[in-house]
Amino acid sequence: MIQGVETKELITHHDDRGFFREVIRASDPIFPEGFGQWSHTVSYQGVAKAWHIHQRQVDWWYCAVGIIKAALYDARPDSPTYRELEELLMGEGQRPLVLRIPPGVAHGYRVLSGPAHVFYIVSHEYDGTDEGRIPHDDAEIGYDWTAGPEIT
Repeated sequence: MIQGVETKELITHHDDRGFFREVIRASDPIFPEGFGQWSHTVSYQGVAKAWHIHQRQVDWWYCAVGIIKAALYDARPDSPTYRELEELLMGEGQRPLVLRIPPGVAHGYRVLSGPAHVFYIVSHEYDGTDEGRIPHDDAEIGYDWTAGPEIT
């Protein structure tokens, strides 16, 4: 796993009315930077949103509806996992989890089954000066957003 990227396995409590799933607590070890803003995005099947990168902000993602293939690329030259790629499936029928993305790790996702509802908390309120973009087809990263969901 890319250094600083973490997941939190979520526990789901089912009963005859449906289920309850706690996503994140202020006291969670995965959440030390704390709350800045909470957002909800809906993306349609086949859509890819990438690459985003921040220098200060930490992101925590949770896919509640649909399925996404999250992709991460370590763009931090001083990191032991520099230039490593990581993928994981999130959403319905997958292990329920929260994904923590540290600053300097480029990130994006493609919707495999949608529409997908992704809820994300960030450590700071929106600041356009920390909202970096890398082209989805960046040659250095070399990631194929059209590839199937094969993840080993």
